[in-house]
Amino acid sequence: MKAIALLSGGKDSFFSTLIAMEQGMEIVKCLTVKPDQYSEMFHVPNSGFANEVARLLGLETEFVGENNFYGRLKEIAKSLKAEAVISGAIASNFQKTRIERFCTENNLLSFTPLWLMDQEKELGYVLQSGILPMIVSVSAEGLGKKDLGRLIGHSFIKELLQIKEKIGINVAGEGGEYESFVIGFNSRRLIIKEYEDIEDGSMSYRKIIKIESAGKSRE
Repeated sequence: MKAIALLSGGKDSFFSTLIAMEQGMEIVKCLTVKPDQYSEMFHVPNSGFANEVARLLGLETEFVGENNFYGRLKEIAKSLKAEAVISGAIASNFQKTRIERFCTENNLLSFTPLWLMDQEKELGYVLQSGILPMIVSVSAEGLGKKDLGRLIGHSFIKELLQIKEKIGINVAGEGGEYESFVIGFNSRRLIIKEYEDIEDGSMSYRKIIKIESAGKSRE
């Protein structure tokens, strides 16, 4: 089955794409939305570096603005004869229903392998799959600027579960509590060479300025 992967650069879209590939789907195109600021629908921090993330899976991505996302998605699906759209939704009906509506209208399958998965288990599966995500945005009580740049590992998951017990957050960050950026998969790595940490009201985020992969750098 030919599929288009919506790849933001974050852990969930990456993991969903990996699952699709392992299940035999042919990824004919990755599409990355460069969203408006404070987008409710799409990953914001560092989406401009999503191609480096896609290359960890041996793929390339195309960038599209949020305003013409659905139009471009329709064009790609038609021209490449895609049959499915892959997304990383876990618990957000806002995101899932919009993708599903588009797919229904265009006779496509909406493939959301993480949907309603236990979020603690999902984080464990991400780690077991060899994915290395880094925290690049935080906006929940209990998380702060100090957490920017931390890798999502077992100790961080334990802290998230403690915060969940106190205030009821989504441990996978599905409610916008935090956002991630994949910097490694198995033996492949991305190296963040330059960045800036920014505080914006209740949110703090890490803006990547320069990234290195396979001996090459981008600014």
